[in-house]
Amino acid sequence: MLRSLYAGISGLSAEQTMLDVTSNNIANVNTTGFKSSSVQFEDTLSQTLSAAGLAQTYKAGTNPDQVGLGVRVAGISTNLAQGSQESTGNNLDTMISGDGYFVTSNGSQQLYTRNGAFHWDSEGRLATADGGLVQGWTAVNGVVNTGGNPGSITLPTGMVAPATATSKATVTGNLDSTGGDGPVVRDISVYAKDGTQKTLSITFTPGANGTWTYSASDGSGTAGTGTLTCANGAVTGNTTTSTDGISIDMTGLTGYANLSNASIASQNGNAAGTLLSTSMGSDGTLSGTFSNGATIPLARLALATFNNPEGLAKAGNSDLQQTLNSGTPNLGSAGSAGYGTVVAGALEASNVDLSQEFTNLIIAQRGFEANARIITTSDQVLQDLVQLKQ
Repeated sequence: MLRSLYAGISGLSAEQTMLDVTSNNIANVNTTGFKSSSVQFEDTLSQTLSAAGLAQTYKAGTNPDQVGLGVRVAGISTNLAQGSQESTGNNLDTMISGDGYFVTSNGSQQLYTRNGAFHWDSEGRLATADGGLVQGWTAVNGVVNTGGNPGSITLPTGMVAPATATSKATVTGNLDSTGGDGPVVRDISVYAKDGTQKTLSITFTPGANGTWTYSASDGSGTAGTGTLTCANGAVTGNTTTSTDGISIDMTGLTGYANLSNASIASQNGNAAGTLLSTSMGSDGTLSGTFSNGATIPLARLALATFNNPEGLAKAGNSDLQQTLNSGTPNLGSAGSAGYGTVVAGALEASNVDLSQEFTNLIIAQRGFEANARIITTSDQVLQDLVQLKQ
C-alpha cells in the first residue's frame, strides 16, 4: 500500500484532534477560570531509503534519503495566562491575581482550581459550586496559624465574638476657662469582662481662676478625682485618672473661654456580639463582622503552587489534579512570596481568545481537507494500478 495513504490518515487524525481542542476552547469561553489549550504536532518516524554516505577522496559524501510516514500529536499544552477580572459584587466570589490555585477536597482526593465561586453549605462549610470543600487554616481565638496542614473551612453555628472589658476611655473637647454655668456631666457606656454594660460618668465642677475639679465613676470601686487648670487655651493638672480598672485620658482637653463641650469621645470595650457578615482580604483572610462592631479573623484560604503547573491534569468541574510531572503542591497563603493576591467580589474569566480560536478552526478545517485530498489522490493512484491489468 502507498505510504501517502497512511500519511493522509495520520493527518486526518491529527487535524481532528486540533478541531476537538479548538472546539473545547470555544465551548468554555465563559467558563470561570478556564485555561485554553493548543495542539503541538510532530512528524512520525521516517523510512530511510538510503543511508548517508561518507565523503571520500574521489567522491563527496551523500545525505540520507528518507520518506516521512505522517504526523502525530506531540502534546496538548495549556495557556496559563491570567484571565480578566469580572466583578460580581458577591463577597464570597474570589479570584487569584497572579500564581496559585485554590485547594479543595472531594472525599479523599485533593484538587486544585482557579474557579473561586464559593458559597456556604448547610453545615457552614465553605464550598465550590460543584460541592468541593475549600481548604484553609481556621483561626483560633482570632489568630490564624498557617504552619499546620490545611483543612475544611467551617463557620461555627451561632458564633459569638467575646466581650471585651473597658480598660481605657478618652476625653476630648473644651472646658470653659471662665467657669461657665455650673457642673458639666458627661456619660458613656462601658463594659465589664462578662459584657455587662455600665455607665461611666464624669462630672466637671467649675472653680475659681479657671480651675475645674472632676469626679469619674462607673458605679463600682473608687471614683477617680482630680483638678484641672485652664490657662491660655491649655489644660494642665491631673489630666489622667482611673476608676474600677478604667484609665481615663484627658490630655486632649482644651481650655478656651465661653465654651464647654467636653465629652467622653471613646472607650475600648464592647459586649459580646453575634456574627453579621463575612469579608475576604487580599491575603485570603476570611474575617467576620459582629454586632458589637468587632472584626475578627475566622480563617485563611490555602493556595497551592507547582513547579510545573502545565503538568496538572484536568479532572472536570474546573478542577485539576496532581500528576507525576506537575510536582508536589507547595502550600502557602495569598500575598506571600511566589503566591498571587486574592481579589474579593470578583471572578477570573476564561482566557480563551475567540479571534485566535476561530482562526485555528479555519486552519484545522483546511488541514483536514488537505489530508482528505491526499487519501483521495492515493486511492485514485491505487485504482489506476488495478486498471493496468485490464
